Amino acid sequence: MATYNKHNQFTRDLIAGIYNFDSHVFKVMLTNTAPTAANSIKANLTEITAGNGYTAGGTATTITPSTASGVAKATGTDVVFTATAAVGPFRYADLYNDTPTAPADPLIAWWDYGSSVTLANGETFTVDFDATNGILTVT
Repeated sequence: MATYNKHNQFTRDLIAGIYNFDSHVFKVMLTNTAPTAANSIKANLTEITAGNGYTAGGTATTITPSTASGVAKATGTDVVFTATAAVGPFRYADLYNDTPTAPADPLIAWWDYGSSVTLANGETFTVDFDATNGILTVT
């Protein structure tokens, strides 16, 4: 099971109004270099090489916000990467906001899969967002 980790700047950016979960484009990118909580924008990360079914910048997910009993939750559609030849290696999937220009591509969180993964031709890898608990909650 992947381990969730939040980028520290996300909470500041959230309060500053950088995010609109109803209309912004959110993407998941893959990296084999460990992100840190101190990373704040996509340019701080080393993305895997594009090609063979992996697109530079990653793949979009649809974020759906909801509120119940004073708790806001953001859920996302799963992201599936399908290799047309070898893809990787990668160990981390990082979620970022692809819409703002200042700051450009602010980071939200990353998932650590515990060891590097390389996909062979025809294999898929799914970033499975928790539909029940969501990607994040604000209380």
